[in-house]
Amino acid sequence: MKRLAPGTLPVFAVLAILLVALAFAGPAYEHPQGYIALLKRAAPLMILALGQYFVIVTGGFDLSVGSLVTAEVVIAARLLDGNEDRTWPVLLLLIGFGALVGLVNGLISTVLEVPSFITTLGMLLILEGAVFLWTDGAPRGALTESFRQWGRMGFEDVPWIGQLPYSVLILLALGTAAALFMRTGMGRLVLAVGDNDTSVRLAGGRVRTIRTLAFVVSGISAAVAAILLGGFSGVSAQVGGGLEFEAITAVVLGGVALGGGRGSVVAAMAGALTLKALFSLLNLLGISGALESTVQGVIIVAAVAYAAADTGWRDRVLRSKARSTAQPGPPAPDVVTTS
Repeated sequence: MKRLAPGTLPVFAVLAILLVALAFAGPAYEHPQGYIALLKRAAPLMILALGQYFVIVTGGFDLSVGSLVTAEVVIAARLLDGNEDRTWPVLLLLIGFGALVGLVNGLISTVLEVPSFITTLGMLLILEGAVFLWTDGAPRGALTESFRQWGRMGFEDVPWIGQLPYSVLILLALGTAAALFMRTGMGRLVLAVGDNDTSVRLAGGRVRTIRTLAFVVSGISAAVAAILLGGFSGVSAQVGGGLEFEAITAVVLGGVALGGGRGSVVAAMAGALTLKALFSLLNLLGISGALESTVQGVIIVAAVAYAAADTGWRDRVLRSKARSTAQPGPPAPDVVTTS
């Protein structure tokens, strides 16, 4: 049986505690349907966290996913405008647009060597400005019912749980595919790029290609999340607001090392579910929603501090081992001088 990656156990422990606490805090969680509804609400963020995982574990950041989600929903509403015949072409267009944005982010970050933080921050501003310019702050058009079904419908009359949402099935499919991929040689290479890209490059690995593809995965994940969010909550110019920070918080909460090289994609997705469970619990307890940003900030700062402390500790251990295993050199020979 494969052991959990280091640092991932705490998030599952916290998630279990929160799920139990929800059962005591609200009557909706006394039945399985309540937890399925929680998973349905969390599915878009968990899919975003999946994409963000690949970027962070290879040593980058993607701050553009929130604005990309908003742009995708606004574009879908404008192009569909209630026309059912356009649904599938628009769905494919959204996936392609997400991949294109990810590709641009990846190429700028790797080929031009612009830090990913700056690249994706710039993309965030570009997308926000484009959406505002196109909509004047008020999105037009309408999503079709066949588009919205992916976010709010599912298989009905399922024993024990009632409805099995399509969003949960999409989440399970993507999560399973990502977990299986990380068990392959290519998946281990992804981790190696974040841990020591110089070694991968010297061994013949295509570091730029891997990092660029990580951004493409993130862009596609944002597109899928946008489709689900559009179906769940409708059209809004703020639908993706703040999601980039929630996704990063979820990933670091899942024990993924900032700077790359370590972490589990399953734990990253569990971090997103933990975050949603925590926010639901705070809401049931009547605690202000403004505290959500504070919680995210504390998690990110704590994760950065922990990563720095852990790196320093490992460096000290390596230096100590190097000193203890160093063998003294042979004594210098006597030098005899003759006059």
